[in-house]
Amino acid sequence: MKTLAPRRPLAAWLFTLALSTLALAVQAETKPIRAEPGGEPPHSLLWVGNSFFYYNNSMHGHYNSLAHSLEPKEKFRGTSVTVSGSGIDWHDLETYLRPGLIGKYTFAPGNKIVFNPPGKQYDAVIVMDCSQCPIHPQLKDTFQEYAKKDAGLITAYGARPVFFMSWAYKDKPEMTAQLAEAYTLAGNANDALVIPAGLAFARAIAGREGLELYQKDKRHPTLAGTYLGACTTYAALRGKSPVGASYTAGLDADLAAYLQGVAWETVKKYYGK
Repeated sequence: MKTLAPRRPLAAWLFTLALSTLALAVQAETKPIRAEPGGEPPHSLLWVGNSFFYYNNSMHGHYNSLAHSLEPKEKFRGTSVTVSGSGIDWHDLETYLRPGLIGKYTFAPGNKIVFNPPGKQYDAVIVMDCSQCPIHPQLKDTFQEYAKKDAGLITAYGARPVFFMSWAYKDKPEMTAQLAEAYTLAGNANDALVIPAGLAFARAIAGREGLELYQKDKRHPTLAGTYLGACTTYAALRGKSPVGASYTAGLDADLAAYLQGVAWETVKKYYGK
């Protein structure tokens, strides 16, 4: 995987968001970004997480539709394995990646089943911990432990390990910086790509008054939040801008364009480009 020498501390970038609560929350020990998008972009993805993924008819479906609209000649495939409220340690990743199980066949047009070639079924595996686990006093060590374990399993399987940096709760914006630090440390420690979705949420909210990315519970994403997560994932995994995508998930065209732009700017700044 291509890496970068340290360029800019994460704290310095967070300050540019002009969110004082975030800037003050970032501590000096925050590490700079090393791993960046590179190599062969993945086409088949296994999404491992919780309800943050499966809300709004699942982020993986929106990602596939977005990617198809931007690269119609490419083939994209994704499988979502989610458990409500799950932490990273709830998932048996070794079983998920065992040959002949998850991903061995696909439903094609006409309701036909197409059996995929045996062996590796996914180019990358996206892993997300529970919404507060990476920073919870009782669970943060478990996050780092399983991030290392899962990254090793994914690499041995022949795929790319990816961590999905989730977003802060609506009423606890300080979580943005805390989660960003935890996921960045895990990514750097395990040579894994990090999707900065949480930073994209903060940037989008700071840039547009009245934007609602949260359900009433102040945790789960609205459709706009899920779409922003999908756009950020595309920008990070493909190394390309999602701006101009015809797929908008049914959102207003102006809003979709705004979220596409935020996703691209967030990924570029996160990787120091």
